[in-house]
Amino acid sequence: MPNERLDPILAGEVESLRQTGTAKGSEAVIVGIEPARDGKGPRYRLEGRDRSYIRMNSNGYLGMAGHPVVVEAEETGTREFGAGPGAVRFISGTYRAHLDLEARLADFHARPAAVIFSSAYAAVVSTLNSLITPDTLVLSDELNHNCIINALRMARPAAREVYAHLDFEALDSLLDDATDTVQRAIIVTDGVFSMRGDYADVSTLMDLARAHDTDFEEGVVLVVDDSHGVGAFGETGRGTEEITGAGAVDILIGTLGKAFGVNGGYVAGSQELADFLREKAPMYIYSNPITVGEAAAAAAAVSVVDSAEGRMMLAHLAAMTARFESGLVDLGLETIPGPHPVVPLMIRDTDRTATLVRHLYDNGVLATGLNYPVVPKGDEEIRFQVNADHTDSDIDEVLGILRSFPD
Repeated sequence: MPNERLDPILAGEVESLRQTGTAKGSEAVIVGIEPARDGKGPRYRLEGRDRSYIRMNSNGYLGMAGHPVVVEAEETGTREFGAGPGAVRFISGTYRAHLDLEARLADFHARPAAVIFSSAYAAVVSTLNSLITPDTLVLSDELNHNCIINALRMARPAAREVYAHLDFEALDSLLDDATDTVQRAIIVTDGVFSMRGDYADVSTLMDLARAHDTDFEEGVVLVVDDSHGVGAFGETGRGTEEITGAGAVDILIGTLGKAFGVNGGYVAGSQELADFLREKAPMYIYSNPITVGEAAAAAAAVSVVDSAEGRMMLAHLAAMTARFESGLVDLGLETIPGPHPVVPLMIRDTDRTATLVRHLYDNGVLATGLNYPVVPKGDEEIRFQVNADHTDSDIDEVLGILRSFPD
């Protein structure tokens, strides 16, 4: 068989990752959810385990996946239109629910238009590869998400530069140096940096882009992937734009699969951008869209966030985040302070990270350790993610388990 020579090589690479402690390892299989009760949030049951768990490693920041309005919208859409879209959109796969969701997202973000994709990863890769030309300079924060890194590896710009994390003076110098050398400049950044919970001051970035805009024939464009910010950050869930008072960045990319609790990604911007992406973005053109049920559920989720109920959920999320972060500090543990519900516990050692993750797991807490190469060497951490369905009791229980970990 052709794989007789390849398979041992692949197995060897996996074993090498295991030996260095950088393998992701086996995946926990969730087989049930126990609803919130008695002052405690939901608990998760895992295959092969006889106990339930507090989940502190979910991107579902608002607990929206189980919201009855969201679930009902998905069930109704699926019953009416089936489980799958049937084709890519330009052939036969666009449904009214897709258009309604795009209109709802555009309204939520105060943009003329939005385009949905099968995932935020697809939205980032397709958008950047469609916008980058051989006469484009791309400038990227060094801690940007893997989707941005891979998008830039695939693209063929005139030049790509990586600036030190949140070093806007260095970015300014790079733009100065590139004046008159290319036609277009694209600054691309995460809004919230998913491994650390810190965020880009996109207001300052917008000012920087505008200051250099006339230096380039086709201007300077700011692209922000705010997948961890939208729906989880700010009093009304408008993410990093709201937190920094930036107003509308040039191109905003978000996800439906984190705070909104469903599936898919999207791009919000001008009508001209939307029309362009529908004609040029490969993962829009050649990939099936999210299902009608998912589109209906996502639209329902956006409406919940954009309501008094949503603001109450966001306020509770902020309070639980502050409670957990303060608790870590009181325990003498190192974190990166900030208001976002990603709360990193900096361990800075691969073996100790794995040991603490096991201690949490053995005591009923699901948390994710992050080691090199997911994070730089020396930045090994446990990424805790607070959700709005966590309670005071949940937070205090996790802090108690951390307190019991031997030094």
